[in-house]
Amino acid sequence: MTDSVEIRRGAYHDSVTLMQVSQRVRTAPGVQDALIGMGTELNLGLMRDVGFDVPAEAGPNDLVVALRGDDEDSVAAGRAMLTTVLQELHDRSRAQGSATEVAPRTIGSAARRSSAGIALVSTPGQYAALDALDAVNAGLSVMLFSDNVPLEEEIALKDAAADRDVLVMGPDCGTAVVNGAAMGFANVVRPGRIGMVAASGTGAQQVMSLLDLAGEGISHCLGLGGRDLSAAVGGRSAKQALRALSADEATEHVVIVSKPAAEEVVGELETLAAELGISVTWATLGRGRPDLTAATEQTLRDAGATVPDPWPSWGTKGYAAAPGGGSADPGGAPASGDEPAQSTGGHLRGLFCGGTLADEAMIIAEDALGPIASNIPLEGAPHVSGHDTLTGHAVVDFGEDEMTQGRAHPMIDPSLRLESIRTQGADPTCGVLLLDLVLGHGAHPDPAGDLAAAIAEARASPEADGRQLPVVVSLVGTESDPQGLQRCAEALAAAGAQVLTSNAAATRAALAHLGGTR
Repeated sequence: MTDSVEIRRGAYHDSVTLMQVSQRVRTAPGVQDALIGMGTELNLGLMRDVGFDVPAEAGPNDLVVALRGDDEDSVAAGRAMLTTVLQELHDRSRAQGSATEVAPRTIGSAARRSSAGIALVSTPGQYAALDALDAVNAGLSVMLFSDNVPLEEEIALKDAAADRDVLVMGPDCGTAVVNGAAMGFANVVRPGRIGMVAASGTGAQQVMSLLDLAGEGISHCLGLGGRDLSAAVGGRSAKQALRALSADEATEHVVIVSKPAAEEVVGELETLAAELGISVTWATLGRGRPDLTAATEQTLRDAGATVPDPWPSWGTKGYAAAPGGGSADPGGAPASGDEPAQSTGGHLRGLFCGGTLADEAMIIAEDALGPIASNIPLEGAPHVSGHDTLTGHAVVDFGEDEMTQGRAHPMIDPSLRLESIRTQGADPTCGVLLLDLVLGHGAHPDPAGDLAAAIAEARASPEADGRQLPVVVSLVGTESDPQGLQRCAEALAAAGAQVLTSNAAATRAALAHLGGTR
């Protein structure tokens, strides 16, 4: 094995771009690992944790390239791939601007040169608030992709935005759609009359995709960041977003998507919505509350639209059909007219890329199975590391921080989850495998191919022992997404998976394979 660490002075790319670059370089022949990032303390720590010898002089203004290959030729292949990818980025940048123009050094100076209304900030958390404040002071709204922004800085930033009558989406905001432009991880959805205010990334993607499948479009999806609806932040961005949507002529109805929110904040938002004269449906995930599909169906009814019955689904190769509808009975009973699923026994194993989708699955499943162990457990449920061998009923969020140390988010780099899927196939205690696949901008360009191969391999292992392993996939996306909903669904179904566009229905289908009971 051969390692190479190179420091490139004065080169900068944002963290999302460099995650994608690292993933591309890992595909070079013989490359075992590639960590390419700015020399922040976090990134340097990740490189050292996996055994790279990083020079002490590397700093946050340096691009650090750490490659590990089978031999020198493999490392050289990695460098060649990196050169190709960076040249593509350079060519794209030149195509978007003048070759002779000096690039602006601050967001404020960039704002003065353009008519842009939004700045996307993806810099390390310790600097992100200053960059975002520069944008706010220039009169721009901000999508703040960065995380690790201190709470007090978030509050001060959002107060400054309110004074300027602009919106801060974030920090840790990964999904937004403004005037049809998708930012971060977002789906390609038709334009329409429903506005979204979202404190949950994959939750927002589930709702917007279902609305698109129902023939409805969205005017905007305004992200908030995960802490906005807490008592501490007080819904500062949510209030700005409601005001913006109430003034938008294209928006006739609003759905607010979030994980559990502080009751007093919900009350303040309901009062504000009434004052603004805008109708609101809540899609707030939590125990005892409607799941995201049921909340989407209520949104459609509140907006006077038709609710699909059932939501689209594909594939039952190798085992009996399970419920494919939206808000089926939580106990896992098939909807009227569906053939009952065969009970396999064993345990539920959920391997997710989307944290909100994992939360929803656990909320639904615990009613039938009891507490579900997880690396993001619900209150009162056991905690388990996603790196541990899974026992009993368990759900793992591969997008959680512990699973992304030194690698990109699983929606970009699915390799760790693919490995786990194969492992579960060889585990005789796994009774059903529940997965998600989230399409859209920012995600892997062809995720279904690798996932279908892993599913086929996982199902083949128990079949050799005379067992069946049902695999149920929650597919979040639209036909207009770059990956194509239909194409992905057909690939997964051909591998033997049941594919449902409702995450709640997918969870109930999985429970039906276990008999739907403890």
